[in-house]
Amino acid sequence: MSARSIAEQSEAELGGRWSILVRQQRDHVELDRLLRALEAAPPAGPVQEEVLHQVARLVFPHAFAEESVIWPAARRVLPDGEALTLTVEEEHQEVNELWTALERDRAATSTRRDTVARLVTVLREDVRDEEDVLLPRLQAALPPRSLRALGLAWEAVRRTAPTRPHPVVARRPPGNALAALPLTVLDRTRDVLDTRARRGGPDLAPHLRRASEVLAGAAGWVETSPVLRYGDRPPTHR
Repeated sequence: MSARSIAEQSEAELGGRWSILVRQQRDHVELDRLLRALEAAPPAGPVQEEVLHQVARLVFPHAFAEESVIWPAARRVLPDGEALTLTVEEEHQEVNELWTALERDRAATSTRRDTVARLVTVLREDVRDEEDVLLPRLQAALPPRSLRALGLAWEAVRRTAPTRPHPVVARRPPGNALAALPLTVLDRTRDVLDTRARRGGPDLAPHLRRASEVLAGAAGWVETSPVLRYGDRPPTHR
């Protein structure tokens, strides 16, 4: 099986449209588009906030499904799967921590600009590590039918995954699996409230933001539950 980057391969080479490799490739193309838009957006303005919102809705469900479905499979079939997946999990952890810092610092400061720049860098490093190293190794180890089965499982998890950063939750099962339901409900409810706040009038927006903050506090309480840290490794434990 080819060891080429999945970014250089056709849909047929990657196992067909249901393959996990095709699904990863498509999300990575969309992420690249959004990161370019993020770099071009004025700092701390409404355009940047809207692009960040779109990046988060893509990145966090995508990564959660990877950690729940793909990386456990890689650890089962690759002799160095533990080391390969831990590298990517550390990148995911840094993305969670950078995003949490952005949510605390919304002013147009040099610190925020540096945080956004670092976020873009880490996300691009993560894509390269996955497309050039980890996923080609998985491609060589699994037949196309297994890649398609992983694609279906990954898609099912992604559609019901949390959409916000949760740096305290384990990056591995069973902790992340246990966190899925409560955090998904809280995150997706906040998404609705925040979208309406951005698009609503000045009278309604403060109330919607306040409701979102209450749910953020509830999510913080949930994610600090010790049971949601089960399966974590020291490099990603917070």
